[in-house]
Amino acid sequence: MKRSTTAAAAPTALRASVDLTDPAAPSPTRPACGTTGTTTGSGRLPRPRADAVRNRERILAAARELFVEFGSAAPFDEVARRAGVGNATLYRHFPDRAALVHHVVLYVMDRVVLHAEESLAQEPDAFAALCRFTHAAADERFGALCPVLSADFDHDHPELIAARGALAEAIENLLATGQDRGLVRTDIGAGDLMVALSQLGRPLPGTGCPDADRFVHRHLQVFLDGLRAPARSELPGAATTLEDLRRAAM
Repeated sequence: MKRSTTAAAAPTALRASVDLTDPAAPSPTRPACGTTGTTTGSGRLPRPRADAVRNRERILAAARELFVEFGSAAPFDEVARRAGVGNATLYRHFPDRAALVHHVVLYVMDRVVLHAEESLAQEPDAFAALCRFTHAAADERFGALCPVLSADFDHDHPELIAARGALAEAIENLLATGQDRGLVRTDIGAGDLMVALSQLGRPLPGTGCPDADRFVHRHLQVFLDGLRAPARSELPGAATTLEDLRRAAM
């Protein structure tokens, strides 16, 4: 069983390369006012301020919800308003729309990985862990974010490659544990799970139905019940991996 990642650990997206310290900070030879770390002779930079980390997480969460509602063209002013920060704070963290989309995707992927690890560590059996993970990932709006990954999105950015690798490992470990214990059918792969999650967790196009979300968890549970072992039917084709999905999207 994989070691659980604690909730106190900041996701990768919150530790990204954008500087979270005060932009008016003095040189790295002495600590900036308001930082929690100190700078040594080795040139170690001060730790990000706690308020900057909180602001960044609020921005990412607000942007995720707006991208689900309006796509990646959601107004920056509305992102800042919903996050409860000023426009200057938003632009200090994310200088343009491409940077914001990039980090929202990282943020969601990191949280999905965290759900997979915690579910496996904390649930009494592997099938319960799979159910908990799938419902939690749906609440992260994982599938509804797919439309923001437009043609100009850099799918091969090193951070995205690392995040995809962590996601694949976490979900494959979750599935393999259930399959090894005879609780999950063996003819599915991580790609099958994520396709179903993306499709069932995404609002139906053109419905204009504000209550569509209330069906998501019902339909996901119907799908999950079909993953129980022993399998009651034979699936056409072969199990799909996340790498299969990546190649198909290229």
